[in-house]
Amino acid sequence: MGDRIRYVGLDVHKESIVVAVAEGGARGEIGEYGRIANTPSALDRLARKLGGEGVKLRFCYEAGPCGYGIQRQLSAGEHDCVVVAPSLIPKRAGERVKTDRRDAVSLARLDRAGELTAVWVPDPGHEAMRDLVRARLDAVHAVRRTRQQLSGFLLRQGCHYRRPAWTKLHRRWLAGLKFEQAMHHLVLEDYIAAVEAAEARRDRLTAQIAAMLPDWTLAPVVAALQAMRGMALVNAATLIAELGDLSRFANPRQLMAYLGLVPSEHSSGASVKRGGLTKAGNSAARRLLIEAAWCYRFPARVSRELLLRQEELPTAIRQIAWKAQTRLCARYRRLAHTGKPANVVTAAIARELAGFVWAIARQVTIPAH
Repeated sequence: MGDRIRYVGLDVHKESIVVAVAEGGARGEIGEYGRIANTPSALDRLARKLGGEGVKLRFCYEAGPCGYGIQRQLSAGEHDCVVVAPSLIPKRAGERVKTDRRDAVSLARLDRAGELTAVWVPDPGHEAMRDLVRARLDAVHAVRRTRQQLSGFLLRQGCHYRRPAWTKLHRRWLAGLKFEQAMHHLVLEDYIAAVEAAEARRDRLTAQIAAMLPDWTLAPVVAALQAMRGMALVNAATLIAELGDLSRFANPRQLMAYLGLVPSEHSSGASVKRGGLTKAGNSAARRLLIEAAWCYRFPARVSRELLLRQEELPTAIRQIAWKAQTRLCARYRRLAHTGKPANVVTAAIARELAGFVWAIARQVTIPAH
């Protein structure tokens, strides 16, 4: 006879973990084990107590701010452990009571029934690169926020710059402003300093991404994606850091669905109703693809910058990138001429762009760890 499986649901918090256990089998007993400290030693003791001769443990917990340390520790101890997507956990319609104990019991029961969807767990090196690109995204948002604050202050004072902003000429124009109240000059200089500090942080993190990229296992995929329009170094690195190894998607349709770039649907019988995008999965990667899709509103061409990025790449990858340009540029014009809104057209282009990203990633051999 095989090992008996015991399903363990973990409701993880910063200081503690609530544990529930479900015995294998459709009618196996489900009960609360208790609360333990969220420490490696406490997890080791839990695994030793619940395991034993002829007992196989399978742990599960929700993805959240506590990261993947628990999954890595339990997997290193030769236990099965999955991190599940919180948004895909089945919920009962009439359930109005939520507690840590109920959450742990529900995780153990649903995992035993096979109703949970596991997320992809990155290795420590990949997670570090993802943290780096997310730090840069935070810096980009900080730049936008500080610039808006400065623009709001100038608008309140009736100061209007009628040329492209945030250039050297714009900075000189700011230095030449004069106000009746001396305090307004202090406010202006403080806002300018905040903008410059945010821009310096963004540029510093951008340089760090370029410096750390060669040591990353997925660097060849990032280099290959730069053959496409709208996929410079930072964009390609951010996309792969958010999506991970694309070989886990069997076909491009799975990647499109994962990114939430497919239409929602509510059909029954002869009635077929499709709505807006599902917007499931990784929002940062989806937003990046939609931003890149705007580049395809221009005619297909290989610019000097794009040519320099393609020089060291294989012919097969360059051919896929050119096929993507010719198809997506023509499709953008065709959809725009039908009168569809620009955001609908861009979303359609982004969906097909994801398919070409998948195709290029399939052409790259990732070196072993």
